[in-house]
Amino acid sequence: MQKTKKSKTIKRLLKYVTKGYKGQLIVVLVSIIISALVGVLGAQFIKYLIDDFITPLLGNQNPDFSALLNVIMMMGVIYLVGVLCTYIYNRLMINISQGVLNEIRKQMFNHMQKLPIKYFDTRSHGEIMSTYTNDVDTLRQMLSQSIPQVFSACVSMVAVLIAMFATNLYLTLVVLAMVVLMIFVSRYLGGNSSRFFVKQQEDIGKVDGYIEEMMEGQKVVKVFNYEEESKKRFDELNEQLCDSMTKANMYANILMPCIMNIGNLGYVLVAVIGGILSVNGILTIGSIAAFLQYVKAFTNPLGQVSQQMNSIVMALAGAERIFELIDQEVEQDEGYVSLVNAKIEDGKVVETEERTGIWAWKHPHKDGRITFTRLRGQVEFENVQFGYQENKRILHDITLMAREGQKVSFVGATGAGKTTITNLINRFYDIQEGKIRYDRINIRKIKKDDLRRSLGMVLQDTSLFTGTIKDNIKYGKLDATDEEVYEAAKLSNADKFIKHLPNGYDTVITGNGEGLSQGQRQLLSIARAALNNPPVLILDEATSSIDTRTEKIVQEGMDKLMKGRTVFVIAHRLSTIKNSDLIMVLDHGRIIERGNHQELIAKKGTYYGLYTGAIEID
Repeated sequence: MQKTKKSKTIKRLLKYVTKGYKGQLIVVLVSIIISALVGVLGAQFIKYLIDDFITPLLGNQNPDFSALLNVIMMMGVIYLVGVLCTYIYNRLMINISQGVLNEIRKQMFNHMQKLPIKYFDTRSHGEIMSTYTNDVDTLRQMLSQSIPQVFSACVSMVAVLIAMFATNLYLTLVVLAMVVLMIFVSRYLGGNSSRFFVKQQEDIGKVDGYIEEMMEGQKVVKVFNYEEESKKRFDELNEQLCDSMTKANMYANILMPCIMNIGNLGYVLVAVIGGILSVNGILTIGSIAAFLQYVKAFTNPLGQVSQQMNSIVMALAGAERIFELIDQEVEQDEGYVSLVNAKIEDGKVVETEERTGIWAWKHPHKDGRITFTRLRGQVEFENVQFGYQENKRILHDITLMAREGQKVSFVGATGAGKTTITNLINRFYDIQEGKIRYDRINIRKIKKDDLRRSLGMVLQDTSLFTGTIKDNIKYGKLDATDEEVYEAAKLSNADKFIKHLPNGYDTVITGNGEGLSQGQRQLLSIARAALNNPPVLILDEATSSIDTRTEKIVQEGMDKLMKGRTVFVIAHRLSTIKNSDLIMVLDHGRIIERGNHQELIAKKGTYYGLYTGAIEID
C-alpha cells in the first residue's frame, strides 16, 4: 500500500517536471550522460597514457613528447566538455526545480482558497505553514540536487561496469563482491535513516504548529501564568524532534564513511590482485592504474546514491503532505441563484448592468423561467439541526425569523451555539436537518460567493493585512473609490484617528495592525463592512475585547452601520443589546427564551438573571 502511494506521488511529480520543461530535460539528460562518460574516458585515458605513451618513453635516449602533449591536450578538451556539461545540467535543473516549486506553491495556495472553513478549524496553522516551507524545501533539494546526482551516478556506474568487464573479469568480480556488501550496509543504515527523516518532517510540523499557537496566544499565556507549562510542552515536542533528527542524521552520517571504507577495502584488494596479475603478465601497468580509477568511479557514485536516497525519501514524504493538501475536497457549491444589480421598472424588479444600489436574487427555474426577488435581508431558520460531527448535534430545533431591518441578538454561555448560528448563515457549514431561508429562498440554492457578498461581519478578533489603511478598508470591495472609502471611515468613526496617523489613509500597517489599538483595529473592521454596504450584518462579540470608553466610540460607529440593515448580534455585554428587536437566549444549542428586552425582563427567567447579575455568562 505504501509503495503504491509512493509510486503515485512520483508519477505526479513527474507530470510537474515534464510539463513545460521537456526540451530542458532532454538537454539535462544528454549533459548528464556526457558528463558521466567523460569520467569513464578519464580512467581509460590513464591506461593508454601509461601503456602507449609513458612506458615507450622510458629508457628512450631521445624521447619525443609531442605525441604525449597532443593526447594530454585532447584529454583536457574532453574534461572541459565534461565540466561544461556539468554546469549546464546543474544550471538547468535549478531553473526546472524553481519553476516546478513555483507552480506547486501557486496550486497549493489557489486550492487552499477553495477549501471549507472546516479544514482550517481541524488543523494547526503551523502544520499547514510547515507544508509550504519545510516540505516544499525538501522538494527543491531533491529536484535540484538529489535526482541529477542519482541519475549521473547511475549512468557513471553502468558505464564504469562495462569498462571494468572489458578490462578484466576477475578484478570486476572482486569489485562486485564489495558492491554487494555496500548495498547490504546501505539498505540497513539508509532504511533506518529514511524512516527517521520522515519522522523528522512530521515533528517539525508539530513544533511549528505549537510555536504558532503560542505566538498567537501569548497574552493568554502571560495572563494565566502558563509560561512554565508551555515550556514543558514545547520541550516535549522539541525533544521528539531532536530525537528523530539525531537518529536520522546519525545513520545518514555513518552511511557515507562506511561506504567509503568498504570502497577503500575494494581498492586495496584490486591493487593487490592487480599487482599479482601484472607480475604474471596478465595485466599491464596502465590497465591496473585504469582499474583503480574505475573502482573509485564506481564506489563513489554508489555512496552518493545511498546518501541522496535520504533526501529523496524525505522529499517524497513532503510531497505526500503537499498532495494531501491539494487533494482536499474543495468547498462544494450547488447553488444557482445569483446576486445581480437591479432596478425597478413598472413596479417590477429587473436586472441591469448599472449600479443602482438595488440588488436582487436572480432565480432560474426548471421550466426556463427566471424570477427576480429583491434583496431585503430577511433570514429565517426553520427547525434547524446541526453538529460539526454527524453523530453529535449541538444545535437543536432552532427556529427564528429576522425580518428586514430587525436587530436580533443572541445571549448565552460559551458553547451555547451563538457563533455556530452565524456560521450557518454564511454557509461555512451546512445543516443536517431543517431549512435556512434568505429572502424566502433556501440558502442551499444561493451561490456561496453571492450569499457572502450580501453579508457583512465584524468579529471580536480583527483581521488586518499588510498594506495601507485604505487597502484594508477596501478589502471587501476592491473597486471602491477613495470617496467611498472616506465615507465608510466617517460612518464607522474611524476617520478621526486615521487623519492623525503619519500618512493618513496611506499609512502602511503590518502584522495584523501593529501600532494600532484594539479599538482602532475594530473601527477599521467596521469601516470595511460599511464600505461593502451589506443588507445583513453579523456582529460577533465585536466590542467584548475593548474598554468601556472605546466601546462607546465603536458602538456609535456600529449603530450608524446597523441602520436599515438586518443585524445579528452576539454580545456578552447585555447593555449593548437592550434596543434589539428580538433577543434569543440559548442554552446547550436550544432557544430557551425569546422576546425583546422588556418582555424578557418581565418573564424573570434566565435573561433576567443574566441582566441583573444573578446568573453569570461563562
